[in-house]
Amino acid sequence: MSDKNRARLRRAKKSRSKIARLEATRLSVHRTSQHFYAQIFDHSGQSVLASASTLEAGLRQELKSGGNCEAAVAVGKLLAEKAKSAGIEDVAFDRSGFRYHGRVKAFADSAREHGLKF
Repeated sequence: MSDKNRARLRRAKKSRSKIARLEATRLSVHRTSQHFYAQIFDHSGQSVLASASTLEAGLRQELKSGGNCEAAVAVGKLLAEKAKSAGIEDVAFDRSGFRYHGRVKAFADSAREHGLKF
């Protein structure tokens, strides 16, 4: 494991422990160079309440690439719609140690626009 990834996981651990103390529903994101993933976990972290990624059939046909800001915006919109249908509005944003800019910021802005509150 590289030092860069180890540092990211250390940052993620800190934010996840804070969210666990709050006992909040957690919106977690993960990004790779090719794809973007997002999941909403219950307050215990045991079960996934809603999820979306660039690997889903509807988004794959719609997007040219899964690793850009346009894809992150589409995933944010899809996840917000799924969360609304599951009755979820308030979540705590877990960026998984990734910096809040680029795709992560585009995703968060899109999710907020479409009804999620964090």
